[in-house]
Amino acid sequence: MNLPESLSESLPESLSVSEPESGILPHQHPSGASNLSIQDMKDMLAQMWVIRRFEEKCGEIYTAGKIAGFCHLCIGQEAISVGASKAMGPKDTMITAYRSHGQALARGLTPFQVMAELMGKEGGSSKGKGGSMHLFHTERLFYGGHGIVGAQTALGTGLAFAHQYNNDGGVCMTFLGDGASNQGQFFESMNMASLWNLPVLYIIENNGYSMGTAVSRACSGGPLHQRGLPFGIPGSLVKGDDVVQLYDVFTTMLETIRTTSRPMLLEIDTYRFKGHSMSDPGKYRTRKELDEARSNRDPLLVLSHYLKERGESDDDLAQFDHHAKECIEQAFAMADAAPEPSTTSLWEDILR
Repeated sequence: MNLPESLSESLPESLSVSEPESGILPHQHPSGASNLSIQDMKDMLAQMWVIRRFEEKCGEIYTAGKIAGFCHLCIGQEAISVGASKAMGPKDTMITAYRSHGQALARGLTPFQVMAELMGKEGGSSKGKGGSMHLFHTERLFYGGHGIVGAQTALGTGLAFAHQYNNDGGVCMTFLGDGASNQGQFFESMNMASLWNLPVLYIIENNGYSMGTAVSRACSGGPLHQRGLPFGIPGSLVKGDDVVQLYDVFTTMLETIRTTSRPMLLEIDTYRFKGHSMSDPGKYRTRKELDEARSNRDPLLVLSHYLKERGESDDDLAQFDHHAKECIEQAFAMADAAPEPSTTSLWEDILR
């Protein structure tokens, strides 16, 4: 599909619309093309370790009955939230679906705030009344955390309209999964975003299986990053295991949207190491596939390997994991000891 000439000319060459067979950006370890320093990368590795250990702890205490309802873990997808948050400008907003613990932590919510929310305790980011699927923190420009599949795409488009209306230079990073990319709200949102030239970046976290059905069996019509083409929205595809490459792509696309005031779409080829939710046994994939993904697609290993090549020692890098474990255990202890919300709080923070 041909885009309007003015729009096509505004796209960086590396992010231009491409045919399916050439759509994926080449995988690479972090390169000198990035403006990130080694210290920046170490900070990002530390943040990914916090998210990894947080999610593992969530799996542990969910099994112990300390988290009610549903619980969706992002183990294996940590680079996406960290790279995106690092690339965001001071006015940019973020909205996502229910696999949102990593994004909440990357946006600056403390492990205690998120853990207390998951456990339904006072001190949680939504006062213990939202739970795992409804994390939220407007001061951090993080707008959820939504349980209805695809609903956040319409809300994210609304946030983009607010950016345009206020002329604040912000872009809304709207995350969705490969399953949500089949929802009607997503297509309606892209139509409106294109008609109104809204500053929104739609980001499809394609972890391959939606709830439990492979993308090849659930999504027709070619690569997901081309789903915006009928609306004049250019799309690109990038691997999700290199946090520095993700940061570079996010930075480029956000600046392009700011310059053109046009929506864009990014598909991220990622992989979740756990099931869709804690109740998912994951029988739709083989042990071999999962083991290969853990060996070759773990974003923590990718960045650690690069830092070791640049002179960082195993002992130095191990400190990030050690600190993350201590941080998460402390957050859990605090959340476990925190009181539950009072019954009178049921009547607060509602429209009536």
